[in-house]
Amino acid sequence: MSDPQAGHRPVNPATARPQRILITGASGCVGQHIAALLLRASNVELLLLLRDPAKLTAVPADHPRITVLVGDLRDLTPHAGAIASATRIVHTATAWGDPERAMAVNVVAVKQLLTFTSPEWLEQVLYFSTASVLDRQLRLLPEAASEGTEYIQTKALCLQQLEEHPLAERIVALFPTLVFGGRVEGSGPFPTSYLTAGLAEASRWRWLAKWLRVDASFHFIHAADIAQVCLHLLSTPQGPNPEPGQGRVRRLVLGQPAVSVNHTVRRLLRWCGGWLPPAGVTISPWLVEALIQLLRLEVTAWDRYSIRQRHFVHKPISPPERFGLVSHAPTLEAVFADAGLQRRRGLAQRMLQMFRS
Repeated sequence: MSDPQAGHRPVNPATARPQRILITGASGCVGQHIAALLLRASNVELLLLLRDPAKLTAVPADHPRITVLVGDLRDLTPHAGAIASATRIVHTATAWGDPERAMAVNVVAVKQLLTFTSPEWLEQVLYFSTASVLDRQLRLLPEAASEGTEYIQTKALCLQQLEEHPLAERIVALFPTLVFGGRVEGSGPFPTSYLTAGLAEASRWRWLAKWLRVDASFHFIHAADIAQVCLHLLSTPQGPNPEPGQGRVRRLVLGQPAVSVNHTVRRLLRWCGGWLPPAGVTISPWLVEALIQLLRLEVTAWDRYSIRQRHFVHKPISPPERFGLVSHAPTLEAVFADAGLQRRRGLAQRMLQMFRS
């Protein structure tokens, strides 16, 4: 594993410009975790670009170190001056669903954002993509462009363009895996990620899931751990890409060690007080395809690729530990607890407690 500190140029504190960090998508789950940690653990000024100030819940909008920029990423001209004043940028904003909007936000707006920066002041850009566009060795996945959804395709296109951008050596591309964050019931200061919101629904289907076996695996990451890695990168002088075998843009996949789907079901059952039968029905790709045909389900080309691929794993991955930090949620149990997913004791645990009492 490469040294994450290697290749960084020294900065003279006497001549360094006071840090002013722009965060796009600042009202989202990841954006608010990053903003809250920077506000708490540093003395930087924050420029928070968002569309709806009412959704900013994790940090006070009237804090003296915070400037809220209200606007749409597709029209950055009103904030050109503020963007030019940023020394570092954390670009988390994204769009999906509508192809035209995805192209405008995920590709065109990124170009405009970089155009408005001041090269003499800008030190670093943390650009958020998705691990879905990369293969196991962190290379651009050909199927991302040919079979991906509008979101996947535009993220792949943007990465290709950033590799050729004049500011490429100042860009760190971050590829989160499956992101957890917030509370299942929606309480707390941070927005709830889509995956965390789905935990309650998943627990209600555990009666069925325990009978199924799937040969698939994935990485996950908590938004608080994404924020930790960002704080480290934003506190470190930017230099040429230290990762071996990559291009000018540094690529970091943010995720914990891979877990299997079967392991995940087992942990969820244990957390919710259920049990896993010794045998179950194996859901193979051919069986999924047969069900699609039988039920006449509409699936995209990307859906079919995902069914074939099954194991969405990468090497290397970059959890907080890669940078000498300690993860907030390194395990699924930590994710469940942080999300406030109700924990129930199983029958064996209840009987043991009864004998002890």
